[in-house]
Amino acid sequence: MKNKITVIGSGISGLSIAKMLRETHTVYVLEKNDEIGGLIKCKRVNGNLFHLVGGHVFNSRNQTVMEWFWQFFDRDNEFLKATRNARILLEDKVIGYPIENYLYQLSTDKIQCITRELLHIAATEIDPRKADDFETFLKKSFGETLFKIYFGPYNYKIWNTDLSKIPLEWLDDKLPMPAIEEIFINNIAKQKDTSTVHATFYYPVRDGSQFIVNRLAEGLNIQRSYEVKSVAIREKKIQLNGEHIETDALVYCGDVRRLHEIIQINDNELSEALKAVKTLPANGTTNVLCECDENDISWLYLPENKFKAHRIIYTGNFSETNNNPTGRKTCVVEYSGKHEIDDIRKELPSLPGNLQEISFNYEPNSYIIHRVDTRKKIRTIKTLLEKYNIYLLGRFSEWEYHNMDKCIESAMELHATLCKQQFQ
Repeated sequence: MKNKITVIGSGISGLSIAKMLRETHTVYVLEKNDEIGGLIKCKRVNGNLFHLVGGHVFNSRNQTVMEWFWQFFDRDNEFLKATRNARILLEDKVIGYPIENYLYQLSTDKIQCITRELLHIAATEIDPRKADDFETFLKKSFGETLFKIYFGPYNYKIWNTDLSKIPLEWLDDKLPMPAIEEIFINNIAKQKDTSTVHATFYYPVRDGSQFIVNRLAEGLNIQRSYEVKSVAIREKKIQLNGEHIETDALVYCGDVRRLHEIIQINDNELSEALKAVKTLPANGTTNVLCECDENDISWLYLPENKFKAHRIIYTGNFSETNNNPTGRKTCVVEYSGKHEIDDIRKELPSLPGNLQEISFNYEPNSYIIHRVDTRKKIRTIKTLLEKYNIYLLGRFSEWEYHNMDKCIESAMELHATLCKQQFQ
């Protein structure tokens, strides 16, 4: 007899683990919203595809993730492969990305300052990886000038918090670790960066990341518009919403900050651990779907404080089907935090591309933020919950800034764990 596992949440994490488990377990997915997809859901507006929370593409360094993913898709016919063409708008000039490889495009005075600072870093053999916090890492890696004109203001816009309070360990595998020698060589030889995971990426021919969501959802038992308000244990079974649903194991892909309201287990240690994370900091995002002029850019970063937006994602360039055939190209302008529509409308004319608004969306929770003890708190909760066959998975559950490929990788790790459990 197959064990029953219930997954709460139908984002990429929930759908991935459900897909992995369905061959060996009886799996149910519960989604509180009408639509599936979590942070990568999309919708059509006047024939244009709107990535409601940024723009999501796929690639991975993990070959096992790639192999698992492609078993559900026809890569050659259902996806496009693109080369990342990111740019930075700085002092009214569009320059290359990452900025450290395009220093030669800056003004002479800035090149002189940055060069002196990079040579000083090289001469003193400073190891930025020994920094305790994000701000110190950036300054020790690139110097004060690059921090002042780009890394500082851009990252503050996204995270909307004191960068010196963000622990460096959280950003492992998410940060550039360039050697000074490489920076100079790339600038002299004018070499493009091809080392990052999304230097090239795959994108569906039609319907963007919603196409991925819909395909992964095929064959799964998904109940929409069902909100889990209580989780209790009775006779070694997990009961959701009283006795409405009974399950052997639970995979929670929701917001870990809400668990203190949901978990109804007589365990003081667990209760205190859940209360300790209920105020973890996070940022939402305001996204604006716009028509724009023709261009060949994929992402445009906006570090300067004169703009409240921090980037423009040219999703209309990812696939022609993202644009209304009778209209212009489209893009998504992203703001960290909640911004009023009237304020955005005042700013759009100052952004490049003759932007014309189509639709708005505000997502209350997009970017998670770490503090020094965040990972320790989450590890404690995971350990305590697993005694009751309750598992955390996903960006806001595990409190890790996972992109699509990392969500799948984490689901694989949990799948291996669950397949070893007997739940008896």
